[in-house]
Amino acid sequence: MDELELLKKDWNKSDNQYQSFSDSDIYKMSHRKSSNIVKTLFYISVAELIFWVLINFLPFVLSDTMKAQLEEMTHSWLYVGMNILTYSVIILFVYLLWKAHKAISVTDDAKKLMESILKTRKIIKYYVLYNLLIGLISMPLGFYISISDHPEIAEKLSTASTTQLIVISAVAIGTTLVFLGLVWLFYKLIYGILIKRLNANYKELKKIEV
Repeated sequence: MDELELLKKDWNKSDNQYQSFSDSDIYKMSHRKSSNIVKTLFYISVAELIFWVLINFLPFVLSDTMKAQLEEMTHSWLYVGMNILTYSVIILFVYLLWKAHKAISVTDDAKKLMESILKTRKIIKYYVLYNLLIGLISMPLGFYISISDHPEIAEKLSTASTTQLIVISAVAIGTTLVFLGLVWLFYKLIYGILIKRLNANYKELKKIEV
């Protein structure tokens, strides 16, 4: 049980003792906890950016085969465009979380703090939805690039039977769904827990405002 819950428990036991300063104490604790949560979200977003940079950079160092494949993919404007879009969105996400953390850190008003919490929730929501959407697009796009860059694959597909094409399509769709499920689970575990705590702080602040 955290200190905010302990304070609420003591408050309920002795209303008269805490009536004069309970709102102020709860606000201070909610403010500090909210600031720490958003700071953690910011650090996670920076770590995610570093992770994707490493994912794109390490193959050039560790494997000549993967390096050749990636260099081949860089000739595709779709691949380059998707990478530019992805990094742009992640950098924007990092900036918005940094801005949200600064806004929460300097505010001394419960209403403004609530507004900052709502904005942070929206930032996370839209970012997760974007990643699910980009995953839905990138998987079929990856298959398309692989086929277009490898004529031998296109030739095999052109001579494949209807049953084989159905099986290949089913595997591609299944792979896409599994990938999206893993992306959703990742963000649910990483961001979901912190957002849940942020929501709890918002509810406490709302009680104070009422």
